[in-house]
Amino acid sequence: MGTLKNEYKSFLDDIEKNVKNKDDLEYIKGRFASFVDVVLDQMDYIMDYKEEEMAKLEETQNELNNKMQQMQQVINNIEKDIYSEDGFDFEIVCPYCNYEFIIDVDENKTEIECPECQNIIELDWSGDVDEEVQQNDQEFCQGDCHGCNGCGSNEEEINEEDDDM
Repeated sequence: MGTLKNEYKSFLDDIEKNVKNKDDLEYIKGRFASFVDVVLDQMDYIMDYKEEEMAKLEETQNELNNKMQQMQQVINNIEKDIYSEDGFDFEIVCPYCNYEFIIDVDENKTEIECPECQNIIELDWSGDVDEEVQQNDQEFCQGDCHGCNGCGSNEEEINEEDDDM
C-alpha cells in the first residue's frame, strides 16, 4: 500500500504543477479522489471475500486432517488386531487329530509336522481353497472325514455300521 500512496501523492503533485486553473484543479482532484475511493472499496471487498474463502478452506482442511487422524487410528488398531506384537503367527488345526497349534509364518515352508499326532500337514500360503477343491475336475472334501458327511466318502462306512445294528 505504501507504493499506492506514493503514486497517489505523485499524481496530485503533477496535476497541481500542470493545471493552472484552480477550479479545474479542484474538479480533477475531487473526481480522482472519488475514483480512487471506488477502486479502494472494490479492493477491500475482494480482500474480504478472499479472506472468507481462505478461512473456509482452512476450516475444511482442519476437518480433513481430523478425519485423516481418525482413519489412521482405525488403521493402526486394525493392524494391531491382525498382527501380533511378536511377529506373524499362524494358527493351524490338524486335519487328522484336530490339535490346534501356532507356527510362525514362513511362506517358504510347504509342510509341517503336527506336534500331537506327527502327521505331515501340507501348507498352502496362497489361501485359495477353491483351487484345491477343484483339482482334476474332482471335488474333495475339505472337512474332517471322521463322519462329517461333507463329500460322501464316509457315508458307505456309516451305512455299513447302521446295517450291522
